[in-house]
Amino acid sequence: MFTFIIVIIAIIAVLLTLVVLLQSGKGGGLAGIAAGGATTQILGSRQAPDFLEKATWSLATAFIVLCILSNFVISDDQAAGSVIQQQTQSGQVNTPVLPAPAEAAPAEAEGAASTEGE
Repeated sequence: MFTFIIVIIAIIAVLLTLVVLLQSGKGGGLAGIAAGGATTQILGSRQAPDFLEKATWSLATAFIVLCILSNFVISDDQAAGSVIQQQTQSGQVNTPVLPAPAEAAPAEAEGAASTEGE
């Protein structure tokens, strides 16, 4: 069920993006470019913006409702958690082992100091 809702949300997101891009704003938008202005020829000069605005509101409402609904559909075994939280709960905490610092020989350190002064 959760996967089905996520697929529907993705489809609505793509449709919402297309509908928003088709709307003409202050700059004319893609509505004038799409199919040579066919949206205004098919729907009329005033019906196209009304239809696109209603479609935007409907798709946005469906998107938000499905996003909220998806939180209630998630089962306990699908609950999201970080890898650190999962390891802590299972008792498999791996602490990284750092390599021992390399100790410089005293002769090398004195030799480097004497060459810097020259």
